[in-house]
Amino acid sequence: MSEISTKPYLLRAIYEWCTDSGYTPYLAVKVDAATTVPMEYVRKGEIILNISYGATSGLKMDNDAIHFRARFNGVSRELYIPVQNVLAIYANENGQGMAFEVNVTAAEMAPPSSTEEAAAPSLSAVPDKRTETLVETTTSSDGDDEPPKKGGRPTLTRIK
Repeated sequence: MSEISTKPYLLRAIYEWCTDSGYTPYLAVKVDAATTVPMEYVRKGEIILNISYGATSGLKMDNDAIHFRARFNGVSRELYIPVQNVLAIYANENGQGMAFEVNVTAAEMAPPSSTEEAAAPSLSAVPDKRTETLVETTTSSDGDDEPPKKGGRPTLTRIK
């Protein structure tokens, strides 16, 4: 019997911690063909989503996928994110949460054969805001790499 991944359980736990603490939970997602998100908001193959109660409708976090409805520029959209594609979940206010290594996305994964075992996701800590400056993620379409501006909204910095 294959081992059950801890990733969906950790995602639900961090989401619950964020909401119980009064923080806004954000999800960083690697976008591929198996992911249904508004492509106009995808930057460098990734998207950051506010998954708070007030920003979503019908949020369901299963062991295989996260799906919900959200409004983008006033238009309601259905979103589907395979758990395997989640890069991180964190509190927007302080950057605390959990980051995950995404080696193979859901679209790249072949159906598992009986001889293959699914690899467990590897985890890494999200840096604390007090010890490391967080890089501000902008939604500009220009692609230039300017240094982050001081005093912006905190966002997640992935460290490889």
